[in-house]
Amino acid sequence: MSTAAVAVPAAARDLDRHPRGLYVLFATEMWERFSFYTMLALFTLYLQNPTEGFGWTRNRATRLYALYLALVYFSPLVGGWVADRKLGYRRSVMIGGLFFMAGHLLLSFRSVPIMYIALLCLVVGNGFFKPNVSAMVGKLYPEGSHLKDRAYNIFYMGINIGAFLAPVVAEVVRQWYGFHPAFAVAAGGMVISVFVLWRFKKHLAGVDVGTAARGPKGTAPEAALATVDAPPPAGTSTPMTPGGMFAAEARKRTVAIDAVPDKTRIGALIVVFLIVVVFWMAFHQNGATWTYFANDNTDWTSSRVVPIIVKVFTLGLLKTDNVSGVISNAINPFWVIALTWPLIGFWGWLDRRGKEPSTPAKMTIGMFLVSAAYLIMFQAARSGGDTGRVSPWWLISAYAVITAGELMLSPMGLSLVSKVAPIRLRGVMMGGWFAATAFGNYLVGTIGVKWTVWSHSKFFLVVAAMSAAVGLLLFLILKPLRKAMPGV
Repeated sequence: MSTAAVAVPAAARDLDRHPRGLYVLFATEMWERFSFYTMLALFTLYLQNPTEGFGWTRNRATRLYALYLALVYFSPLVGGWVADRKLGYRRSVMIGGLFFMAGHLLLSFRSVPIMYIALLCLVVGNGFFKPNVSAMVGKLYPEGSHLKDRAYNIFYMGINIGAFLAPVVAEVVRQWYGFHPAFAVAAGGMVISVFVLWRFKKHLAGVDVGTAARGPKGTAPEAALATVDAPPPAGTSTPMTPGGMFAAEARKRTVAIDAVPDKTRIGALIVVFLIVVVFWMAFHQNGATWTYFANDNTDWTSSRVVPIIVKVFTLGLLKTDNVSGVISNAINPFWVIALTWPLIGFWGWLDRRGKEPSTPAKMTIGMFLVSAAYLIMFQAARSGGDTGRVSPWWLISAYAVITAGELMLSPMGLSLVSKVAPIRLRGVMMGGWFAATAFGNYLVGTIGVKWTVWSHSKFFLVVAAMSAAVGLLLFLILKPLRKAMPGV
């Protein structure tokens, strides 16, 4: 009998190329992140602006920024749950997009009550949008597909292209027209995002919530696993191998993890949660204290090269003699785009030689890199006497180092939880991840208010010491962590 006559069930087949739906979701997420990061780049400086904003003190602006981030990072837990049980992924994403549009549009009006309503809309919008668009990416591929890892890497590029363009466009619009039109541009980004999802919905048939997407007792593993601005595969120890080998490797790791007592696995994850708290507290200073340093203590014209780079990326529309800290928010996503593929290639090179570090070891390196980035900022502050302006290369180099740390910590977090958490407690442990992330973002404000109390160099040195202490703790407990998380 001819092999062509043997029908293979669709669920059992792997794909030989990425479906068009991936590129639909790539564009949808890129424009949503453009919208999200446009607002985030502007927000703290807008609150302090006495003419267009509200003339708030720096500490008050930092506290609200931190609270907003905490709520934004907690909201996907609720949004994923609602999508799984009531609305479905695509409908939830559309609803989230509409809330996003409303929130960014409302920010273009100068009113404190309206501003709070806008923030509420943005938190709700993120809860509906973020976990479910990421979950839809996973649903495009059969289980064990050798293309799924690469799909999330492509998807993550969309996130960071949007995140890079956002501060660049926001700074141009702010400089020429002011803060409020820049917030309106963020709303325009969401219009494009929702339109793309609606116009090309035919390419997303079959990727919504269904019986195949549901886990034990109706849980929604894929919605819960969707990370906030981080692709599950980047930097993980899972090799990008063809389908059969991929599935066999996954089965071996599952068997190894299942042999570890639940109590031990939960204890290991609690350690990971504590690391996440400190990491996000340090990392998300980028929209607060790092933006303040870029705004008040960076001389963007002191370098001959940087103004040329800025002019190229802004098509000559930006006046480089009057650049604000908003533009600095483009540096991190630039480094993510630049470093992701070399880092993945480096892990692959080590893996082929049997020397790739375990996930806990990578997280240890990541925390030391965060500390190193803050030491660079410490030296930058000292070189300017804590109040003077310094070269933008200090910020650019510090962002390169902290981004490398981010790529060793953030992308693998939820993926790690999904592999290590006992099945019966997976939902609870996912909730723990989101809670730890939200708490870390809330602490951005707790430590951030010291910016106006301590010297800048002392501030950077304290955060560097905290990050190094966590890295040292991780190093000391690497052996028991590896035993609690075999194969990861």
